[in-house]
Amino acid sequence: MDIGIAQPVANKDARAVEIAKHAEDLGFESYWAPDHTILPVDYSVSYPGGGPDDPEPEYLWQMADPLMLLANIAGATSKIKLGTGVLLVPERDAILTAKLVATLDDCSNGRFLFGIGAGWNPEESKILGGDFEHRWTHTKENIAAMKMLWTEHAPEFHGTYNDFPPIRCYPKPQQDPYPPILLGAINNPRSLKRVATWGDGWLPIVQSPDELKEGIAQITGFCQEAGRDPSEISYSVFGIGDQWKSKAEIEALGKAGANRVILMLTAEVKTDKLKAELDQLNKTLM
Repeated sequence: MDIGIAQPVANKDARAVEIAKHAEDLGFESYWAPDHTILPVDYSVSYPGGGPDDPEPEYLWQMADPLMLLANIAGATSKIKLGTGVLLVPERDAILTAKLVATLDDCSNGRFLFGIGAGWNPEESKILGGDFEHRWTHTKENIAAMKMLWTEHAPEFHGTYNDFPPIRCYPKPQQDPYPPILLGAINNPRSLKRVATWGDGWLPIVQSPDELKEGIAQITGFCQEAGRDPSEISYSVFGIGDQWKSKAEIEALGKAGANRVILMLTAEVKTDKLKAELDQLNKTLM
């Protein structure tokens, strides 16, 4: 099974290029960057990654733009795959995002993994032009428009959120037909049906291998209902904090059906300490 790493904060004190290159040299399969273009000072919904009374983690408002960051890493590496974990699709213009994704996939030699989400923060979504109440409908349409932009010479699109006449948008992605679209979705039937009908993979946060196994079984059933081959779907488990950092946990996820596990780096935000954490993970898991 493949093992990737996620770096919540990338800045001058935690240099992403050095971290990703070190991960590549150690044999890690992928490097993942998160996305929050902005974070409002005041908002109405608690961060879902913690408890209701927990303070928000400071990295939520310290994230670099993931596509720009991954493009920088692409120029310094040659093998490691580059993923977004996850890009908030309804908060971005579909045409510009399609252009950026295609350019990143092209310049990285087809190494991009398009992890996507719809967001959890109503105020953030509204500021950036997202339809928060219908955010997955918005996401689905944006992705549909992007697929046309990636695969057609002069596509046109007429929808609720995107409306454009025939246009030319190049370069096209190097991967055929486009980078895999991995849905960062919770384990409920509505979310899992999206994965089965228009996604290429499921990118969940789960609490146990059994939860993953149950979700995979549901996706398999939805694929069969839709006449789709379930083997077309990949499964990448995203770890939070110290999740999945033992060999036994990794093996259990593999038995449950995971193709990839992504481990969050949690060391102090210093390049040397993050490299040391990678060294320890390599010693323990690889």
